[in-house]
Amino acid sequence: MSSPSPLAGEGGARSAQPSGRVRAQHKLLQQHAREMRANPTDAERRLWSMLRHRRMPVFKFRRQVVIGPFIADFVCLERRLVIEADGSQHSESEGDRRRDAFLRGQGFTVLRFWNDDVLQQPVGVFEAIKAALTSPHPPKPAAWAPPSPARGEGLGDVHA
Repeated sequence: MSSPSPLAGEGGARSAQPSGRVRAQHKLLQQHAREMRANPTDAERRLWSMLRHRRMPVFKFRRQVVIGPFIADFVCLERRLVIEADGSQHSESEGDRRRDAFLRGQGFTVLRFWNDDVLQQPVGVFEAIKAALTSPHPPKPAAWAPPSPARGEGLGDVHA
């Protein structure tokens, strides 16, 4: 009996599946997100009242969403926008810098608001979110590369 040939695409199905440890971690994150949805902070409750039921015209938000190894407070998947409500414990947080870098690497824009701003200046927070949703998104990193003549890009209509 011969072993599967990776060149023929055989035997690779198992490696494409997440490991048991990754699945267990994801399940714990989902459980934690569910608990966070059930027990929001005052700022999260106020923010959710601004975002739910498409109160932001046209855009749908979800709350406490697992993205990779992190839980985002609020996410508009359509516009790849993450909104975080932060208390003072997040000031100069290395963990938040890692989270933001990961999310940006996944194509998300991250907006962070201090809890006090959400509670005391909700109109300003709403307007900042609205501006982020309606402004044009920057191109994805792949769009920054110069055209590839090998793939027929950048040649335009060349007539001899």
